Amino acid sequence: MMKDSAPSSQPRVDRGDATREKLLNASIDVFGRYGFDGATTRMLADKARVNLQAIPYYFGGKEGLYIAAAEHLASIIGGHVADLRSAILTRFAELDADGKEMAPAEARAFLTQMVQRMIVLFVSEQSESWARFIIREQMEPTEAFTRIYGSIMRPMIEMARRLIGIILDDDPASERIRLRTLSFVGSVLVFRMAHAAVYAQLEWETAGPDELEILRHHAADLVAALGAEKDYKA
Repeated sequence: MMKDSAPSSQPRVDRGDATREKLLNASIDVFGRYGFDGATTRMLADKARVNLQAIPYYFGGKEGLYIAAAEHLASIIGGHVADLRSAILTRFAELDADGKEMAPAEARAFLTQMVQRMIVLFVSEQSESWARFIIREQMEPTEAFTRIYGSIMRPMIEMARRLIGIILDDDPASERIRLRTLSFVGSVLVFRMAHAAVYAQLEWETAGPDELEILRHHAADLVAALGAEKDYKA
């Protein structure tokens, strides 16, 4: 009996995975627009074009779906920087093993790649729903924020902090470098969090190849400016 039923079980698993994926992607948008309280299970199911019972079946209910959506969002964002993040961590591990420090020029090169990657991602249409979700969690943090911050935001900020510490020749754990890093990150986040103002100021209607190239040069300028001025000493 079990052997005969095995071939038909795989399609059901595939359909289940597809249904789960639809709900996760749809819920990021719906929760971002209406918040946890404003989003109904009917809205979530309709957006995903799945049966209403799929929510309790796969996630146990709306709260479970909300937390899973946060984890899914962190995974999506992480996927866009996974290769670069791995390359930087590998390089740090090599240097640490040899008892050496990364040269400022190499730190600038890595940080430039990070910023260029993030700015291009932030002006893309796909990041619009992500921003809504994350902004709500920034204003009123829940367990969802804990998941997003812990899995992607904190590791990326701490990586940037170590690179900036090298560039500015200061302890990455110092309050000065923490503040500089947060200010620096803010200068990148503006391209998503203040998307409308950015486009209005630049008089852009869209971000095509020419605009993206401008942003890549701007990202390089942001990194080049680090340490160019006389920094405030606490």
